Amino acid sequence: MESPPLLLDGPDDAPLTIALAHGAGAAMDSPFMAAFAEGLAAGGFRVARFEFPYMTKRRETGTKRPPDRAPVLLDTWREVIETLGRENLVIGGKSMGGRIASMVADEMGVRGLVCLGYPFHGPGRPMNPERLAHLENLGTPSLFCQGTRDTLGNAGDVAGYTLSPAISVHWLEDGDHGFKPRQASGLTEDGNWRSAIGAIVRFLGAL
Repeated sequence: MESPPLLLDGPDDAPLTIALAHGAGAAMDSPFMAAFAEGLAAGGFRVARFEFPYMTKRRETGTKRPPDRAPVLLDTWREVIETLGRENLVIGGKSMGGRIASMVADEMGVRGLVCLGYPFHGPGRPMNPERLAHLENLGTPSLFCQGTRDTLGNAGDVAGYTLSPAISVHWLEDGDHGFKPRQASGLTEDGNWRSAIGAIVRFLGAL
């Protein structure tokens, strides 16, 4: 398998590169992905975005297709990591992209992991052991940015999980799976995105 094309933001001589994968439904240039790439680049880091094969095909044909099977997703991540070099590399992404990154982080020996809305379980299912098991012993320094009312893992759900001490969680107040709060909260989606970007910049700086 060849490494997919990379969409790069930020300085080439940055101390760290963060590779971000998209979620199951939206491409690497979605408003969410673009906001995080641009925000982290403005913080002085190089950001590399890429797409899994099914999303590349969707872009070419205009036909929606389901995500590739796990072995393809995992191998795509491995190829991207080899292309960028693991030494000064942090990996992660939105939802599914971050979950798959978390499954190869220890194996590939990257510097860190950032998950943007980790899908701890499917909708309406408070527990999904296969999405949790590897997080109990994860050794890679990790930051999970999570909305407090994310339907795939809210604050109440996550409080009941056993997570590795390598994982820290930055909560986005009243945020859903994309960190969007309800209007009545007085908060904004943009504000929560900026809060998450600030937390990631601090996390990367500490590495």
